[in-house]
Amino acid sequence: MDLNEAIYTRRSVRSYASEFVDDKTILSLIDAAIQAPSAVNQQPCTFCVVRDRSLLARISREAKAYMVKNTPIGLMSHHFNEILNDANFDIFYHAPVLIVISTNADIPWATEDAALAAENLMLAARGAGLGSCWIGFAQGWLGTPEGKAALNLPAGYKPRAPIIVGRPKAAATPVPRKTPEIRWIDGTN
Repeated sequence: MDLNEAIYTRRSVRSYASEFVDDKTILSLIDAAIQAPSAVNQQPCTFCVVRDRSLLARISREAKAYMVKNTPIGLMSHHFNEILNDANFDIFYHAPVLIVISTNADIPWATEDAALAAENLMLAARGAGLGSCWIGFAQGWLGTPEGKAALNLPAGYKPRAPIIVGRPKAAATPVPRKTPEIRWIDGTN
């Protein structure tokens, strides 16, 4: 698949087959991620690959409880409240792999660096025929001492981008994107 096709057809996948994703494929996705630009070329990202089903289930359970407890009532939609309180809801949608991109918490632009790496990883996944989704529900709990311990993160590192990867159960139908407002400032107006 060429790059433009990957860009125009990549969507967040929320339904996965249980098919195993091999080490070689995961390493190729991480290799694509590390090709992303980083501020001052610091290349701050570290990657944690989780395939242990019991750990994925624990993270899902703990992350849901954390979100329910720590999200202000006014920000929690009825839909989110309902699914986060559902014991059967898996925030990882039964994906076989979670790749958590983390960075040193003290460096400037770490969040941006991780986001750039995440986009490369997700585009590479699409190019390999895999689905992916950034799981924001997981970020809060993964940033706690318990979450960092579960990932065996080095001291001073913060999880920035939890990305699930796997074979989609069905092909995603791309939803057309909205036409953005564009303001040209080129001195000719």
